[in-house]
Amino acid sequence: MDYGRSKPNLVIFDCDGVLVDSELLSCRCLSEVLGEFGFALSETQALELFLGRSTKAIEQHYRDLGQIVPDGFLPRLKSRVLETFGASLDAIPGVKAVVSELTVPFCVASSSDLDRVALSLDVTGLRAHFGDRIYTAQMVEHGKPAPDLFLYAAERMGAQAARTLVIEDSVSGVQAGKAAGMTVWGFVGGGHYGDRDGQAILSAAGADRVFGRMSDFWKGT
Repeated sequence: MDYGRSKPNLVIFDCDGVLVDSELLSCRCLSEVLGEFGFALSETQALELFLGRSTKAIEQHYRDLGQIVPDGFLPRLKSRVLETFGASLDAIPGVKAVVSELTVPFCVASSSDLDRVALSLDVTGLRAHFGDRIYTAQMVEHGKPAPDLFLYAAERMGAQAARTLVIEDSVSGVQAGKAAGMTVWGFVGGGHYGDRDGQAILSAAGADRVFGRMSDFWKGT
């Protein structure tokens, strides 16, 4: 769809890796905390396995391997992530200008829990732009790559899926948006794509367009 001539009725932003440059921080926290519980997972493996996925996906991954993640894991991980984000998290360069200039409704739909998304937006100064228009995997039965979260967000925002634009940085997020019948733009400007071919990765996942700088948000559309 050519949004240069016909703007969408809604823009849905993923949070991690799209609004905030958090993915490498998240993977480091996940690797460290799993290690504390005796699970060996490198930061690179964490990125490959769980980018854009919820904590339920982490538990399911190990369950499929016949391993049970201890009860204390998720609280420890949440605490570590919130502490790390509070100290080190930055907004994606140029994203404040994008959301400030948008003339159509927009919201956040994230696989992270509500506390983490709220902190991310607060720490980076983005919260005022989104208000309470924050939707998370906690609110639906199936997380990404299922379409549930994006469909839920669009419904709450009063928009049709066919006129909704999703901005995503992960394969599971792109797949979720396409499964919802939405247009999906892949964003590869986060630090986690520094040495990876994000263009190829997200195009293969089905992204309608892939871009790497928020200053190019509408460029070429």
